[in-house]
Amino acid sequence: MGKFDDLPEVRRRGLEKMEEVYGFDMADGDGDFFRYTADHLFADIWHRPGLSDRDRRLLLIGMLAGQGAADVLGIQVPAAYANGELDDEALREIVIFCTHYAGWPNGARLNSIVEETIAKAARARAKAERQG
Repeated sequence: MGKFDDLPEVRRRGLEKMEEVYGFDMADGDGDFFRYTADHLFADIWHRPGLSDRDRRLLLIGMLAGQGAADVLGIQVPAAYANGELDDEALREIVIFCTHYAGWPNGARLNSIVEETIAKAARARAKAERQG
């Protein structure tokens, strides 16, 4: 039995997709904003046919970079990396591409997030190799 099985189907589906997309545990929330986020954006929009999760993530990262939304990029980039949607090479190419459209300051912020994501994963792999 899943941790969201006692919730209505739409909310369960939304919360499960939120966990998948964000890469961390979610809990049910209150209010209209949370309802639209879980029940509409994640239960409906993220499940629509025509685009893969990787496609959606690429679009989202590009839009966030264009807005200079480093706070949300700090969630989306590591989650895409952890989910195997984007690797070192792809993330670095995204930085170069987005920088030319989103501007150098936004590209520099994205680059910092990408390089920290890659470095953090490398440190975790090295630590696991030492311990195992």
